[in-house]
Amino acid sequence: MTVTTGTTGTATRVIQRQIMPLDRDMEVMSLYIDLEDAHLDEDKYVVGGTQAAKDINNTQIRQATGSGRRVQPEQLIDRTRFKVLPGQGVSFGSLFNGFPASYWRRWTIVDKVRLEVTVSGADAHIIVNKSLANGNSQRVDSATTTEPGQQTFSFDLSLGPFVDGGWYWYDVVAGENECVVSANWTAEVPADRAEHGTVDMAITTMNRPDWCARLLQQFGNADLMPYLDTVFVMEQGTQLVEDSEEFPAAQELLGDKLRVLKQGNLGGSGGYARGQLESVRKGTATYALMMDDDVVCEPEGIIRQVTFGDLARRPTIVGGMMFNIYSRSRLHSFGEVVQPWRFWWLTPEDAYVAWDFSTRNIRSARWLHKRWDVDFNGWYSCLIPRVVLEEIGLSLPLFIKWDDSEYGLRAKEAGFPTVTMPGAAVWHVPWSDKNDALDWQAYFHHRNRIVAALLHSTYPKGGRLLRESLNNQIAHLVSMQYSTAELRLQAMEDILQGPAHLHEMLPTRLAEVNALRKQFSDAVLVADRDDLPPVRREKPPKRGKSISEVPSKRAQLIKAVTGPLRQVRPTRDLAADFPEVEVPASDAKWYQLASFDSAIVSMNDGTSAALYRRDPELFKALLKRTLQLHERYRREWPELAETYREQLGEITSPDAWERTFAPWTGTDEAGEA
Repeated sequence: MTVTTGTTGTATRVIQRQIMPLDRDMEVMSLYIDLEDAHLDEDKYVVGGTQAAKDINNTQIRQATGSGRRVQPEQLIDRTRFKVLPGQGVSFGSLFNGFPASYWRRWTIVDKVRLEVTVSGADAHIIVNKSLANGNSQRVDSATTTEPGQQTFSFDLSLGPFVDGGWYWYDVVAGENECVVSANWTAEVPADRAEHGTVDMAITTMNRPDWCARLLQQFGNADLMPYLDTVFVMEQGTQLVEDSEEFPAAQELLGDKLRVLKQGNLGGSGGYARGQLESVRKGTATYALMMDDDVVCEPEGIIRQVTFGDLARRPTIVGGMMFNIYSRSRLHSFGEVVQPWRFWWLTPEDAYVAWDFSTRNIRSARWLHKRWDVDFNGWYSCLIPRVVLEEIGLSLPLFIKWDDSEYGLRAKEAGFPTVTMPGAAVWHVPWSDKNDALDWQAYFHHRNRIVAALLHSTYPKGGRLLRESLNNQIAHLVSMQYSTAELRLQAMEDILQGPAHLHEMLPTRLAEVNALRKQFSDAVLVADRDDLPPVRREKPPKRGKSISEVPSKRAQLIKAVTGPLRQVRPTRDLAADFPEVEVPASDAKWYQLASFDSAIVSMNDGTSAALYRRDPELFKALLKRTLQLHERYRREWPELAETYREQLGEITSPDAWERTFAPWTGTDEAGEA
């Protein structure tokens, strides 16, 4: 971004600019501008006794814009300029163009900003607004153009009133003529922070060649290129990104900045750790940015992450938000914390998930004005300063799951905060569309959650974790999900081998987990329903109840007692050959499945189903191991936690990772070629 050097040891730095969506994508327009309430009250624009919007009325606006909320393609002039039609009101109080003042106040050295709005067109009105943490908004300042030519208006804005939350934004209302608007937010910064840092991109890819190649093309954005040091692609699949028809275009755009590194499938943590290691060893970039291969990114967000990191009070991990790639105005992850007592990741309890910005934008949603402080940011888009990598080490060798959250907790304990920054984002497949709590990933979910808790839980024996683990395990057992129950037990047994085994298991554990699952019928997925037996049952449902009916809390408590007892009884004869019921994924809850001896259960992604069969002997064997393991963890937790904490520095060190990468890098155990 533009930097102007002053004579007082300071420099003026552009920290955010007005942007429009790439490729004129109308589906995401609500993330950039807001035409809701375009018929803004005339009284709001009375300045010094003169009504600046004298000719604006609701009828004219509806005539000019159709519904008042549709953007015409010709209004998107280029990446940074927008045309406001005659009589139209446009708010830039949006996710990508509002200024998240409270985040800048809390985490950076900036204490005031200057908003510069450039407008071409006579009789246009600019209104600057701010909000409080409770969502109440206030008008701060305004200006009106007096001639058809280009005029720039500057507004000096303090960040003082934003301790707990709040945004700045601006609205533009055109008079009888159209106008064109662009804007920059600038700040005076010390001269030694005038130049922007550079970033190594770390992309882990696995059999998504076209997705990955298209993402690489987005990095070729002309505005982003000066910020890129190296783009590392950790190729872990058999369908190579270099074989994609999209790859030559990416290669041409990135040139010698692009490096594809081939290695075995070490999961996301193994891929990201390779990128982190390469960045640390190279030592030329200020940051390393972890990003998934199956995302669509907003390149400007990367620039903003770097800029925020450059001006942070201390080395800070700067993450981006995540939108639903299938419903692109819908926010999936605004920020995440690890709830200490449960030791489980979640959106802060007073925030919302799946918020659709096409229906309610920042200005009208009070919860969005509070500043959300997080424990970690998902590695779908997460910028980590190199100095942090050098001080606290690289990713844990967890394959997938909990590597990003554990790293955020580790950094926090070392004094390095994480900020999920509004205005930086990617579009990604939402977690709610996946089935990773039941499939092979259940092993990594459970193992890595416990490992992270051993390392970072502040409560004796992990707080509620072991109790919740036991409850969930029994729920899987009474649901006939024996493969999932077995994987969770394997996970707990592997943890007891100690932290050194995490590196040893990294290249092989996935294949072993998949081989183990194949022994269970509930893990055999069938795409065609006709390949499974028809539903037959000895008796009709009690009182004609539907599987979709949710029992009362009292009924669920009774089921929690009787469900496990029922599992040791012999199965009904007919259930051995025919499923008793078909259960949609949304209804496949333990308190429903516990009543059946067999069932066809569909998967969350809608592509397949599995046949569940109750097995009393298997239930008893798995339950016995479950109780024994949880009792052992209850006894040995303190010593196990001490062991993992003592060895954390070693297993996350560059040297340890170099030994793991040796088969693909040609290095020996000492890390020498």
